[in-house]
Amino acid sequence: MNELATADTSRPVQLVARELANSSGYLLARLGLAFKLQATERAEASGFELYDYSVLAILGEGSRETQATIADALTLDPSRLVALLDSLEERDMVERQRDPQDRRRHVVSITNSGRKELARVRAIISQLEGEFFAPLDSANREALHTMLAALATQNDPRCCPLDDEE
Repeated sequence: MNELATADTSRPVQLVARELANSSGYLLARLGLAFKLQATERAEASGFELYDYSVLAILGEGSRETQATIADALTLDPSRLVALLDSLEERDMVERQRDPQDRRRHVVSITNSGRKELARVRAIISQLEGEFFAPLDSANREALHTMLAALATQNDPRCCPLDDEE
């Protein structure tokens, strides 16, 4: 039996069934969860939410978005988005204005403070990615990203707009 040490050195790591370890879907889900947990921990330690980053990243691309388009892109309940935008607006990171073409909608844009926060959060997430993917050399990281982008394009095109790739 493989007894890898954990942070708690008094207990060995309990391995998952080989059937699970041989499943690419299982590994992808497990690694995604591990990355999200670490990112959430770092985000909270730095005083922001991961969804703050997501919203600011969307707005940081330069377009003014409606609340509905942001919620759709993030597959986020619109009421949850309103709470996030309220928090970001209170911290002067976003502005909401009535859409002049449809007064029922709000158009959201990033502020200069929001751009500064986005740069700070990008650096935190970039550092985590560097640590998380450290076992892979740059060629393997690029290959993995290409494969993940292909999967995302097929299964959830919202998260990977390859047609607009830089």
